[in-house]
Amino acid sequence: MKLVVVSAGLSVPSSTRLLGDRLAAAVGRQVDVDVEVVELRDLAVEIAHNFTNGFPGRKLAAALDAVTSADGLIVVTPVFSASYSGLFKSFFDVIDKDALAGMPVLIAATGGTARHSLVLEHALRPLFAYLRAVVVPTGVYAASEDWGAAGLDGRVERAAGELVGLMAGRPAKKGAEPGVVPFEEQLAALRPAG
Repeated sequence: MKLVVVSAGLSVPSSTRLLGDRLAAAVGRQVDVDVEVVELRDLAVEIAHNFTNGFPGRKLAAALDAVTSADGLIVVTPVFSASYSGLFKSFFDVIDKDALAGMPVLIAATGGTARHSLVLEHALRPLFAYLRAVVVPTGVYAASEDWGAAGLDGRVERAAGELVGLMAGRPAKKGAEPGVVPFEEQLAALRPAG
C-alpha cells in the first residue's frame, strides 16, 4: 500500500514534519507501506503559478499524482491565525474536488499551545469532509509542550491504527485507551514539592 504524508511545515527542522514522520512510522509498524512525503514548502511557487495559469508545474504535478493515487493520506499543518496555513489550503485548492473522494485521511496539526487544538475539528475535518475523504476519528494535535510528554504517543498509535483499518477496508482494532489519571492526582502533581 502507498501512504503519502503531506506536510505544510515551513521551517527546517519542522515539528510539523516530525509529527508526520511519527504518524507514518506508526502506520508502518502495523502494515507494510511505501511512504512518500510531500513537502509543500518546496512547492509554494508552483502552487501560486497554478492559481494564475491553471497548470501545475513539474514538481506540483508529481505531488498531485502522488496524493491522488495514494491508498491513504496523512496531512499535517502548522496552525496560523487559528486555522490551517494558507499554503496547506492552497495545495488542496488545486486538487480536483473529486480526487480525494473515499480516500482515508488522517488529520494532524502542530501549534504553540494547546488552545488551538480544536483546529482539527473546526478547520481540517470540514475541509476533508467537503472533499468527500474518509477522515479517521482520531486527529492528532501536538502543542509545544506535548513533545516528550505522556499522551502524544498514545494518540499517534490510535490514529495510525484507525488509518490502517480504513486503508485495508476493515474497521480499526480497538486499542487500549490511554490511561485516565484521576483529577485529584493531576492536581496533586501540580503542587510544589515540600
